[in-house]
Amino acid sequence: MKHVLFIAFTVMLAGCSKHFSKIMKSHDAEYKLRMAEQYFVKKSYNKAQQLYEDVMPYFKTSKEFEDLYYKYAYCAWYQQDYLNAENLFKSYLEIFPNSPRAEEIDFMHAKCFYKQSPKPELDQTNTIKAMGMMQTFINTHPGSSKNKEAGEIIDICRNKLETKDYKSAQLYFDLGQFRAAGVAFTGVLNNYPDSPKADEYKLMVIKSYFRFAEMSIDEKKKERFEHVIDECNDFTDRFPVSKLKNEAEHYLNLSQTNIKNLSNEQVKTST
Repeated sequence: MKHVLFIAFTVMLAGCSKHFSKIMKSHDAEYKLRMAEQYFVKKSYNKAQQLYEDVMPYFKTSKEFEDLYYKYAYCAWYQQDYLNAENLFKSYLEIFPNSPRAEEIDFMHAKCFYKQSPKPELDQTNTIKAMGMMQTFINTHPGSSKNKEAGEIIDICRNKLETKDYKSAQLYFDLGQFRAAGVAFTGVLNNYPDSPKADEYKLMVIKSYFRFAEMSIDEKKKERFEHVIDECNDFTDRFPVSKLKNEAEHYLNLSQTNIKNLSNEQVKTST
């Protein structure tokens, strides 16, 4: 039974392919456009795209051209060809700047950059572009119904950038490059001060500088443990009700104890 169904499906595909090939060979542009519309409605975007592209020169000066180009751009979007869609939406705005669809297409153009935004570990150029373009969209279209989604996309992109920065800082810590980790976590905290993880970043600053102080030569330890104490006090000032406050105080006490022990050792050495 499965074999029979497979054969029937193969025959059907071959028939569809033959039919589409016949349409493409036609010299009737009006007919091709009608068929492109049908394929678009049926969500056969690849076939619709080929037909739209083929007849575009015939309709370039006609009233149908704007709608044709609109759907042509969306064919790329629906096939997740976001780089091509980005260029087509941009071109649409250049060709039809006064179109009633301009606001929609402006949003879709920005959204293409968001769709090309990769996972946090990779280069975030498109993420940054998406944020900027969405903010520009909000500023340019203050009453748009798309502004809520634009704001949500900005938040998602910002979270992705925060995740990337956090992972970079954590990598320094995991590799034992504690001074670099301290600087990096401070940067994350400064860049995202309102993050719900801000107190976690600050605690990692403390841990990083504490480990850096521990590994330092004796002549540098006192100064570097004092730096840890400053960071611990800053933690308490900034996050007085944090659940991590006790852990920060633990590093404060350890640093104070280390300074005290260093002072005692210096006294012993001098006597």
